[in-house]
Amino acid sequence: MADASTSSSYGAEDIQVLEGLEAVRKRPGMYIGSTGPTGLHHLVYEVVDNAVDEAMAGYATSIEITLLADGGCEVTDDGRGIPVGVHPKFPDLTAAEVVLTVLHAGGKFGGDGYKMSGGLHGVGVSVVNALSARVEVEIDRDGKHYTMSFVDGGELSTRLGEVGDSVGGTGTAVRFWPDPTIFKEGTEFRAATLLERFQMMAFLNKGLAITFHDQRAGRSAEPTVFRYDGGIIDFVRHVNASKEALFSAVGYLDAVGDDQEVEIAFQWNTGYNADGIHSFANGINTIEGGMHEQGFRTALTRVVNSYARDKGLLKENEDNLAGEDIREGLTAIISVRLKDPQFEGQTKSKLGNVSMRSLVERATNDHLKTWLEEHPSEGKRIVLKAVQAARARIAARSARDATRRKSALDGAGLPGKLADCSSRDPRESEIYIVEGNSAGGSAKDARDPRVMAILPIRGKILNVERARIDKMLKNTEVMSLIQAIGGGVGEEFEADNIRYHKVVILCDADVDGSHIRTLLLTFFFRQMREMVERGHVFIAQPPLYSTEVGKEKIYLKDDAAKSAFLAAHPNHKNDFGRLKGLGEMDASELWATTMDPTRRTLLQVSVEQAALADEVFAILMGDDVESRKHFIQTNAADVRFLDI
Repeated sequence: MADASTSSSYGAEDIQVLEGLEAVRKRPGMYIGSTGPTGLHHLVYEVVDNAVDEAMAGYATSIEITLLADGGCEVTDDGRGIPVGVHPKFPDLTAAEVVLTVLHAGGKFGGDGYKMSGGLHGVGVSVVNALSARVEVEIDRDGKHYTMSFVDGGELSTRLGEVGDSVGGTGTAVRFWPDPTIFKEGTEFRAATLLERFQMMAFLNKGLAITFHDQRAGRSAEPTVFRYDGGIIDFVRHVNASKEALFSAVGYLDAVGDDQEVEIAFQWNTGYNADGIHSFANGINTIEGGMHEQGFRTALTRVVNSYARDKGLLKENEDNLAGEDIREGLTAIISVRLKDPQFEGQTKSKLGNVSMRSLVERATNDHLKTWLEEHPSEGKRIVLKAVQAARARIAARSARDATRRKSALDGAGLPGKLADCSSRDPRESEIYIVEGNSAGGSAKDARDPRVMAILPIRGKILNVERARIDKMLKNTEVMSLIQAIGGGVGEEFEADNIRYHKVVILCDADVDGSHIRTLLLTFFFRQMREMVERGHVFIAQPPLYSTEVGKEKIYLKDDAAKSAFLAAHPNHKNDFGRLKGLGEMDASELWATTMDPTRRTLLQVSVEQAALADEVFAILMGDDVESRKHFIQTNAADVRFLDI
């Protein structure tokens, strides 16, 4: 708990009310996205975000999250404590009761409680209350200890009451137990998912300690602590840890404007990825970028070109370096904070504040120029790498032009092995990328030819994590993929032009199949990322087992399904056949188990934390064997299917 002196600028009158808590239990998806695992974890983020807002406001230094043995979750902070005075608009309720029972009530909507906050992106702790079977709150404020509790989706069970003196300063503790009647897929939290988010929050809030405890049976008793005194400088080092840095220095710049501030950390590596800029606004991951990213990109291109010409690294008769050339191998974290963030875009994660673009552009112009002058050897390496990237880009353009000319001559431009669907409406069209020609043959026979296209891939496609785009475009399998999907590739990719809104990866359930699936996912993440962000990429889940009940063949997706089947049929005597290869299935089996829209299970691929996905792909597909080994050993417990 923090120092007992509570800021006078955060009282009951600062808790502003926008609307009453209605229909949350009726339509939970509207408030937390889904009632599956994503929505379940969102409950934790809502509570933790409140604590992080206290840290951003300068009042909290420590947050502890505990997964309780009985399935609950506790979040404790050493901030100022939720105000406990009577609320001016609700004379029958204290401010703390309003925060827990009225939707969109909090200190972020006007008032002087918070200058900047990330909580605006969420819907408040009241939604956590509405979707929990039980909630308990403890508040330490003004030297006193207060408690209150709720049951059955937000009904007040114990009114806020003073129960003694506070022992350790100020702060808030919230415990909640998700309601199993709402979260029918289960209420078990996944530690790895939570830890990814907590680590990111710690990076973005320099010096904030976030401690995670897991008290559930069979879990490690050791707490995980994230605290980064270097803030986003440490974040850049972390993302680049599995890559080979171009130089050891991590650049840093910051600037403050009217009610807004920016800090940027950057470092280049020897890789070929030009998509390593990760941006955040008030702690929210702006995966679609926005004005802050735009300002940085514009200034970065201008400053590096100007530096290259001043130092004679670019001759007068040579063209300027393109932005993508300069960004090749760059890892940059842009973190901005502002009073009134405006989010827009496909996933409401694109920053629209024009004033932020001006601040970032001005800061980058001034400070990056100085940094390059002070780091001449690093500056030279950046420019020389960008010059090599420019040569590769020109070679790639020639390869693309040759492909386009060939396409125009042969009249179609689609790969010969593609069995296309007859529909021309991308919204209903699907393409199955199938491993191997024999499985491709079965899939062609099995499909619904009106809306399902089949593209067989032979062998393993090129690992794009280790190849520049000019080499990539010479690879037959990669070119087939690009031509079939139809939206272009890399910087030129246009998600609005794709020919299918469902791209389904269909591979065997063995080690080779897993490797091919990872290569394809790496390709989509690096070269067609917007497709992943828009939710167009799926993984088919062919069954692992089959067995017979009477004359009927039953297919079971995985070991969990097999266990459930045996529990339901304890007298089942028949063997379970393990289905190793798609090529072993005939067309009717493949349709029944994997392709029939009424029966199949597709896993949608999403990227919630792009910076962490960047790091994972670099570890799994890069050159650093030790990092890969460590990652696999650390995450083995969270892998659902491990086939060795």
